[in-house]
Amino acid sequence: MSPALRLGFLCCLGCYTIWGALPLYFRALDHIRPEEMLAHRIIWSVPTGLILILIARNWQQLKAALTRKHVLWLCVSALLIGVNWLLYIWAVSQERVMEASLGYYINPLINVLIGAVFFTERLRPAQWASVGLATIGVAVMTSALGYLPWVALVLCFTFAFYSVIRKQVQVDSRAGFVVEAALLAPLALIWLGWFVGQPGGRIIGDGGWDIPLLLAAGPITATPLILFALAAKRLRLSTMGMMQYLGPTLQFLISVLIFKEPFGLTHAIAFGFIWTALIVFTIDSLMGEAKARRLARAAASVR
Repeated sequence: MSPALRLGFLCCLGCYTIWGALPLYFRALDHIRPEEMLAHRIIWSVPTGLILILIARNWQQLKAALTRKHVLWLCVSALLIGVNWLLYIWAVSQERVMEASLGYYINPLINVLIGAVFFTERLRPAQWASVGLATIGVAVMTSALGYLPWVALVLCFTFAFYSVIRKQVQVDSRAGFVVEAALLAPLALIWLGWFVGQPGGRIIGDGGWDIPLLLAAGPITATPLILFALAAKRLRLSTMGMMQYLGPTLQFLISVLIFKEPFGLTHAIAFGFIWTALIVFTIDSLMGEAKARRLARAAASVR
C-alpha cells in the first residue's frame, strides 16, 4: 500500500470512527439540553474552522465561498445540517441511537433515490431492489417501534439533501464548513443569550468537566469533516462507500451493547432487510465501477 493510500485509509477510518462514537460524547453531556448543546457545537465550530483555514493558508478558498450565489445555497445547507445536528443530539438524549443509526444506514440508498427523482439518473435493477428491501426494513421497524421511525427518516433526508447541495456548490470543504457555521452562529448566540437570562440558565454547562467537553464540540465537529476530505482525495469511491457503514455500525453496537436499548426479533428482522439491501447495493456498485474501468481502458486502447 502506497503512503498516499495508507494516509487516505487512516483518514477515512478516523472520520467514520469519530462519527460512529459521537453517541458516547453526547451521552456524557445528556444533562445539557439539546438546544444548548447545539448552540455550543455551532459557536465553537467557527473558531475551529478559522484555525484550520489559517493552518492550511486557505483564505482564497474562503473568499471564493463568499459569493452571493454560494452563500444563498450554503444558507440552505446550514439549516439542513443544523436540523440534523439538533435531532441527532435529541435522539441520543432520548435513548434512540438505534433509530438514528438506521437513518445513516439507509442514507446511501436515499442518495441514489434522490438522484433518480430529481436528477433523472437511471437506477439499475439491483439498485431498485436495494431501495425496495430498505423500504421493507423501515416498514418492519415501524411495526417493531409501534410508530414510523421518523427520527431515522428525518436524519437520513436532511443529510441526503445537505450532501446534494454541497455537491452542487463547488467550494472547499473547510471553507464551506466555516461559512455554514458562521451563518448559524448568530442564531446560536441569540438563543444562548436568551437561555442565560432564564431561571437556571448558564453560559457553559454546569462548569467542571462540562467546560472542556463543550469547548471540544468544535474540533469534534470539524475534525471528521477534514479527515473525510483528505480521504476522498486519496481513495476510490468504492472504498469510501464500503467504509461509510462503519459509522452507523458503531452507533448500532453502542446503542445495543452499551446503552442497552431494546433489540428484539422484529428489530433484528428490520435490520436484516436493511443490511441485505446494503450488501446488494455495495456489490452492484463495485461491479458497476469495475465495468466502468474496463470500458475506460478499452476506450484508451482504441485511441
